[in-house]
Amino acid sequence: MAQAARPRNGPWALLDTDGRRHPLQNACATLALGLGLLALITAYWHDLHLVSSWAGLVGVLVGGWGQMISVTTAERFVLVVGLGTSALGFFLGMAHGGLFGGLVG
Repeated sequence: MAQAARPRNGPWALLDTDGRRHPLQNACATLALGLGLLALITAYWHDLHLVSSWAGLVGVLVGGWGQMISVTTAERFVLVVGLGTSALGFFLGMAHGGLFGGLVG
């Protein structure tokens, strides 16, 4: 039972619950959550609709891809939270002016 006493260190210890490293899946989860928070926070201001809509769109795409390749339940949890915040920020950004509001046409 020596493997049970091994400490789990590092920033990804909470996401790697199976004891193996998953750098791509962890990066997708972290990026989706970060973009979702950025989209949701910038959606508060109407003038930042370009940032919120683009960050939300990229966050939804990265989160969706991360869901397909995720391995552990902890990664999926972070991905679902990131997808939700990205989608909400994207929708609010679209309501405030959209992806190209004022730049095209």
